[in-house]
Amino acid sequence: MAAGMKAWVLTGTNGFDDLQLQETKLRSLRDLDVLVKLKAGSLNYRDVAMAMNTYPVPYKLGIPVGSDGAGEVIAVGSHVSEFEKGDAVLTTFTQDQVSGHPTQKIMESQLGALRDGVFTQYGIFPQHGLVRMPKSVNWREGSTLSCAAVTAWNALFGEWTTKPEDYILIQGTGGVSLFGLQVSRSPLRADTSPPLRTMLISSAALQFAAAAGATVIATTSSDDKVQMLKDLGAKHVINYKKDPTWGKAAKELTPDNEGFDNIFDMGGASTLRQSLECVKLGGHISLIGFLGGFESKDVPSIQEILLHQCIVRGISVGSREQFQAMNKFIDEKAIKPVLDSTVFDFEHLRDAYQHLWDQKHIGKIVVDIN
Repeated sequence: MAAGMKAWVLTGTNGFDDLQLQETKLRSLRDLDVLVKLKAGSLNYRDVAMAMNTYPVPYKLGIPVGSDGAGEVIAVGSHVSEFEKGDAVLTTFTQDQVSGHPTQKIMESQLGALRDGVFTQYGIFPQHGLVRMPKSVNWREGSTLSCAAVTAWNALFGEWTTKPEDYILIQGTGGVSLFGLQVSRSPLRADTSPPLRTMLISSAALQFAAAAGATVIATTSSDDKVQMLKDLGAKHVINYKKDPTWGKAAKELTPDNEGFDNIFDMGGASTLRQSLECVKLGGHISLIGFLGGFESKDVPSIQEILLHQCIVRGISVGSREQFQAMNKFIDEKAIKPVLDSTVFDFEHLRDAYQHLWDQKHIGKIVVDIN
């Protein structure tokens, strides 16, 4: 296992050619560690952003890349009590965020940034950095849940609970947004490329919001995706390329033109003004993406945010506790992640990065590892 084990590492920030498949060795297993044979992993926009040197969070070169993985437990440390050999597990995005809000120190435990990631044949993770995989999903589906799905869950159920009477606006057709749509429909008891980040977050939000019974309005840049969004539960779909001032049109779709209870904003600087145009007084804008960069002449002023009396909340994934609650919900509602039709093998990870960069996908891009 240690001899000849391979992992993909980023050796520079000049593009995908700096992704290198290298032989590596595992460190010794500590008392609370779990050895995992990785079965599948999935990509997020941050992965390509690191390779293109556009990721705004500190990361280091020379370690295995990727954050979202599914695998089988091979061995456990002497003090591990939650897992045993043969268990199917998923990696948490921020390894040390067990519950609640993260500290700056906890944020430094994100996989594939300052800690070894998942695009490796075997990995060692702390017990608290893993969760059990939902029984209703397979390896590929499970590998998509760590980032996009937990982000969508956090936006819908983190600081407030999505209710069947809520109106949710979701931007895009990617990982977070499509999950969010699915969850909202089943009632709950008691020039980097702008569309990239949207596509990876959007699928989660769409699925989850739909499963919770909420009314979901979606935006897209392509008429080709309208029917798919409606099939997943969107009541209306707006093409923002055809209507750049889509906020007004979206607001008119809500009862009494009051606006949306929660908006998944994927563009940041480029979309926040339109999100403000259609948020309800006292509503939430979940600021998730940075598609439009961090600066724009069209960024709303503090006064404009104040006048809308809304909460603008930045979200960076979520906690292990939220991940576990989400997995229980996924099993209860039989939610299936939306996967891109093209699946890549381990040796062709570079091609998967390029596929994401070229925006050729709908849903999450998966890579088979073992």
